[in-house]
Amino acid sequence: MATAVKTAEQFIEQPNVILHGVSWETYERLLKEQGEQAGTRFTYDQGTLQIMIVSFEHESSNRTLSTIVEALAEGLDIDFEPAGSTTFKRKDIKRGFEPDSCFYFRQPEVIRGKKRLDLAKDPPPDLIVEVDVTHNSLDRLPIFAAVGVAEVWRYENEAVKFFLLSNNSYIESLESTLLPNITSSAVTQFVADSNTIRRVEWLRKVRTWAESLSNQTQNNPPQNQ
Repeated sequence: MATAVKTAEQFIEQPNVILHGVSWETYERLLKEQGEQAGTRFTYDQGTLQIMIVSFEHESSNRTLSTIVEALAEGLDIDFEPAGSTTFKRKDIKRGFEPDSCFYFRQPEVIRGKKRLDLAKDPPPDLIVEVDVTHNSLDRLPIFAAVGVAEVWRYENEAVKFFLLSNNSYIESLESTLLPNITSSAVTQFVADSNTIRRVEWLRKVRTWAESLSNQTQNNPPQNQ
């Protein structure tokens, strides 16, 4: 498809473009041309390509959510490894994506210290943060499911929803499995608070709340049945 070889800069006036009938080779060429430049997300799903120019609103929400994930993990004393918006792709299933943010929780030591990640050899991220402020995006959940991402936190319409992988698709859940006792309603409230509270105070509030949950769990261990 000839139009698909245009570079991302040509879509500035249309920050979210979806093209069909795009070959895997064209997708890889666009990734190579873009290189390490920030501000653009490429998503490929079996011939369909989305090119999205990231807005300040989008990236601000993304950074807020990723900060919440890190603060909660710290407060709960759960080890993790962030992988940002790394490009993940698998030629065998013709799917590729760049998450807004992603994290490894189950085996962070396997990823820690690596310079590159390859889904042919490395595990997929355990948690993906997904932000949608355009309401005209390619549905990326089937792509995440295809590579085995365990959990997705999706921010849309000023609310955060949790999705857990089950039988190759996602079901909505009120609680996270990777960060125990963390609810989508609590995370939604923290996002709202970030707009009205000084950043340092807000971050301290998130960590302190998570630490209180951790202390409650330690002081009240589950009873043997």
